Amino acid sequence: MAIEGPLRELGIHDVFQLLDLSRKTGVLRVSSEFRQDEGIVAFDNGRVVQAAIRSKSMPIEQALLQAGRITEADLAKARGRQTMARGTRDIVELLVESGAITQRELERQLRLQIESVVFELMAWHEGFFSFEERARDEMPGDIRITVSTESLLMEGARRIDEWSRIEDVIPNLEVIPALAPVDEGREGGGGAMLDLLPHEWQVLTMIDGERDLRGIAASLGRDEFEIAKIAYGLATTGVIAVRQPQPRVTPPREFAAADPALPMTTVRFLSADIATARGAVEQLLRMSPTGPVSSDARDALAAIAKLQHALEARR
Repeated sequence: MAIEGPLRELGIHDVFQLLDLSRKTGVLRVSSEFRQDEGIVAFDNGRVVQAAIRSKSMPIEQALLQAGRITEADLAKARGRQTMARGTRDIVELLVESGAITQRELERQLRLQIESVVFELMAWHEGFFSFEERARDEMPGDIRITVSTESLLMEGARRIDEWSRIEDVIPNLEVIPALAPVDEGREGGGGAMLDLLPHEWQVLTMIDGERDLRGIAASLGRDEFEIAKIAYGLATTGVIAVRQPQPRVTPPREFAAADPALPMTTVRFLSADIATARGAVEQLLRMSPTGPVSSDARDALAAIAKLQHALEARR
């Protein structure tokens, strides 16, 4: 039996709860045109066994490498053994067998991966979901771990509550932390000792002014939300400062073709920032009051206004 519908009518939290209570086995797909992304979550008897988001999907061994839990040499060795076995051996099993990673640490990383996906999907308030029942042996990929859906929902609710208290300083995981400049005029000059806990020092050593919080969490193999909370503490005590990454500027093709002389910085369509997109198009209209660019820009402005109205109507 298929279960499907728009998220504005049945939120992702309710969908998970329904699948948990009814002990469903199958695959849930959550798609968002607004984000141009899709999430896939597999359930076995109501428990989550796999989760991935298309834009961030990667093989388990690559995720372990990125998290620093295995080395390039470990992976090369495992691949060599897999080749000798003519591809009949699973590479992750070979990594465990060789001692590159313990079974316990592997399961911990897999759980973190599932939690990261599920908690991100819980922030999706628009889009479409569909659930297809499947037999356990028809699941995509291997089932290596099962996670209680109820525990994920409880933790998700706790994080939403906690995030509301830190979002003024840490609005998302894309912010880039950097060491705050030393205030030489402050009492004690620059010689004051930092009294930080070990896990705070660990995060501090990863801050280079280029990596965002998501990248730091991946490098440390730590939970993204915990890293955000640590960054919040460091920012509120003045140890670090955070900034949003510079948006990538990509003007629509029709604008560039109509008037190649237009500065690229005048057109910035940021799907997560309606006000910025509106301002960019209005600026374009002022710079080119006549001609085909004006027509395209007015169409874009009307589309932005329609999207803004739709988003406000859902609140």
